[in-house]
Amino acid sequence: MVSVSELYEARVTAGQLEPDSAQRGVLPMLDRVVRELGQSPQPITHKIGWFARLRSAPPAPARQVKGVYLWGGVGRGKSMLMDLVMEAAPLTAKRRVHFHEFMQEIQAALEEVRKTGQQDTVRPVAEKVAKSAQLLCFDEMQITDIADAMIVGRLFQVLFDKGVTVVTTSNRVPEDLYKNGLNRQLFLPFIGLIRDRLDVVELASATDHRQNRDEGGQVWFIPADAEAHEQMDALWQAEIGGAASSPLILEVKGRKVELPEHTGRMARASFWDLCGKPLGPGDYLAIAEALDLLFIDAIPRLSQSNYNEAKRFVTLIDALYEARVRLIASAADEPERLYAEGEGAFEFERTASRLREMRDADWGRRA
Repeated sequence: MVSVSELYEARVTAGQLEPDSAQRGVLPMLDRVVRELGQSPQPITHKIGWFARLRSAPPAPARQVKGVYLWGGVGRGKSMLMDLVMEAAPLTAKRRVHFHEFMQEIQAALEEVRKTGQQDTVRPVAEKVAKSAQLLCFDEMQITDIADAMIVGRLFQVLFDKGVTVVTTSNRVPEDLYKNGLNRQLFLPFIGLIRDRLDVVELASATDHRQNRDEGGQVWFIPADAEAHEQMDALWQAEIGGAASSPLILEVKGRKVELPEHTGRMARASFWDLCGKPLGPGDYLAIAEALDLLFIDAIPRLSQSNYNEAKRFVTLIDALYEARVRLIASAADEPERLYAEGEGAFEFERTASRLREMRDADWGRRA
């Protein structure tokens, strides 16, 4: 069984990672998770005859290996370290998923259970998740939706009781999750659950490893003026090779999501086409799944005055980033200066860092 530390040092030796003392400082905790998962009993997946079941003792209560809540600033390597845990864990029943996407799946499953008339809708959904994965790795845990906030405590209590181990990353300390949210007092027990069932550790690296990457051809045009629009037009024509374009219409839960131009797996839309409409995470996941390249025209400065549109933009970029969709855009300013102050500026730091990383010449082409 390989450890997280061994995988990390192998990548440093191969020149794939820059050594970081803060990252090395959390490796023993991640090694502990992998080691204990290797020692925990694996779920029985083969069928057992009825006679054998009669003679067998009742199953022992699930033993949950204590997981990790790894938090810190953007670009510090949290997701990379979580991926090493995923790689090293000696399990077949494991899953790595963006937290947004996971909660979309949970809400859809809850809706199906509600149709059956069951009073406790969370337990059967959580039990189904627990049967499918002994280890869940969540990227970017953040909770802004009241529907999610009201069920995560119950959901994760069942997951933990069923022996599921969770390793998650976040930009926020647990106490800042769902900060200032509606009915937040009902959410607070979830914070206590995190503190009880996960080792909470800050990755306090001084280095943003997403910065200073080698960029390829220009993919971010500022300001979003007439000249930028002409450059975007030229790039769009070069990408589609003179092919005809037409609207892209996606069916999402019975609704139509439309982007004005597309050819194959390439599409073009304005910021307002994408974020000025009441679209949600499910819509943006569908867009990301349908595309390899997206052009976005005229991203404005973001602030309290367009807070809802800014929140949608953050969700859109999360979906594009996870799906490794290439992005070409025109904007009012550099990513780090698009959302300078006001409510939402903290959350946008991660988005700015991701936008910077997506300008890498190899973005969207790496495995």
